[in-house]
Amino acid sequence: MFVIDDEAHCELQEGKFHTRAEAVSELERRALIPWNEEPNRAPCTNWRNCGRRYEILEWNDAGDELSREFILAVSAKGVEWRPR
Repeated sequence: MFVIDDEAHCELQEGKFHTRAEAVSELERRALIPWNEEPNRAPCTNWRNCGRRYEILEWNDAGDELSREFILAVSAKGVEWRPR
Protein backbone atom coordinates (compact mmCIF):
# COMPACT_ATOMS: atom_id res chain seq x y z
CA MET A 1 0.00 0.00 0.00
CA PHE A 2 1.16 3.55 -0.74
CA VAL A 3 0.20 6.77 1.03
CA ILE A 4 1.15 10.42 0.65
CA ASP A 5 2.69 12.25 3.60
CA ASP A 6 3.35 15.96 4.03
CA GLU A 7 6.81 15.62 5.55
CA ALA A 8 6.97 19.31 6.52
CA HIS A 9 3.93 18.99 8.80
CA CYS A 10 4.02 15.26 9.68
CA GLU A 11 0.56 14.96 8.17
CA LEU A 12 -0.63 11.87 6.32
CA GLN A 13 -2.90 12.82 3.44
CA GLU A 14 -6.23 11.17 2.74
CA GLY A 15 -6.24 8.20 0.43
CA LYS A 16 -4.47 4.89 0.02
CA PHE A 17 -3.09 3.71 -3.28
CA HIS A 18 -2.48 0.19 -4.55
CA THR A 19 0.50 1.24 -6.68
CA ARG A 20 3.20 3.89 -6.57
CA ALA A 21 2.00 5.08 -9.99
CA GLU A 22 -1.45 5.85 -8.55
CA ALA A 23 0.14 7.92 -5.76
CA VAL A 24 2.32 9.81 -8.25
CA SER A 25 -0.78 10.47 -10.36
CA GLU A 26 -2.43 12.09 -7.33
CA LEU A 27 0.63 14.28 -6.82
CA GLU A 28 0.56 15.28 -10.48
CA ARG A 29 -3.04 16.41 -9.91
CA ARG A 30 -2.03 18.37 -6.81
CA ALA A 31 0.81 20.06 -8.68
CA LEU A 32 -1.85 21.75 -10.84
CA ILE A 33 -3.68 23.18 -7.79
CA PRO A 34 -2.47 26.57 -6.52
CA TRP A 35 -0.28 26.46 -3.41
CA ASN A 36 -2.78 28.44 -1.33
CA GLU A 37 -5.80 26.23 -2.05
CA GLU A 38 -6.76 22.91 -0.47
CA PRO A 39 -5.18 20.39 -0.34
CA ASN A 40 -1.94 22.31 -0.94
CA ARG A 41 -2.52 25.09 1.59
CA ALA A 42 -0.27 24.36 4.54
CA PRO A 43 -2.11 23.73 7.85
CA CYS A 44 0.10 26.04 9.94
CA THR A 45 -0.62 29.63 10.93
CA ASN A 46 2.38 30.73 8.83
CA TRP A 47 0.93 29.10 5.69
CA ARG A 48 1.72 32.11 3.47
CA ASN A 49 5.43 31.49 4.04
CA CYS A 50 5.20 27.73 4.20
CA GLY A 51 4.28 24.92 1.86
CA ARG A 52 3.85 21.20 1.48
CA ARG A 53 6.64 18.63 1.03
CA TYR A 54 4.96 15.51 -0.27
CA GLU A 55 6.55 12.10 0.13
CA ILE A 56 5.25 8.72 -0.95
CA LEU A 57 5.41 6.07 1.75
CA GLU A 58 5.13 2.36 1.07
CA TRP A 59 3.74 0.11 3.81
CA ASN A 60 3.32 -3.64 3.94
CA ASP A 61 0.17 -5.41 5.18
CA ALA A 62 1.56 -5.55 8.72
CA GLY A 63 1.80 -1.74 8.80
CA ASP A 64 5.60 -1.58 8.55
CA GLU A 65 7.09 1.26 6.53
CA LEU A 66 9.08 -0.16 3.62
CA SER A 67 10.16 3.01 1.85
CA ARG A 68 9.83 6.79 1.89
CA GLU A 69 10.63 9.02 -1.08
CA PHE A 70 10.38 12.80 -1.49
CA ILE A 71 8.44 13.57 -4.68
CA LEU A 72 6.97 17.08 -4.72
CA ALA A 73 7.11 20.44 -2.93
CA VAL A 74 4.38 23.05 -3.39
CA SER A 75 4.73 26.58 -2.00
CA ALA A 76 4.44 30.25 -2.95
CA LYS A 77 7.80 29.80 -4.68
CA GLY A 78 6.21 27.30 -7.07
CA VAL A 79 6.21 23.58 -7.72
CA GLU A 80 9.39 21.58 -7.26
CA TRP A 81 9.58 17.94 -8.35
CA ARG A 82 12.31 15.73 -6.98
CA PRO A 83 15.35 15.52 -9.23
CA ARG A 84 14.83 12.78 -11.80
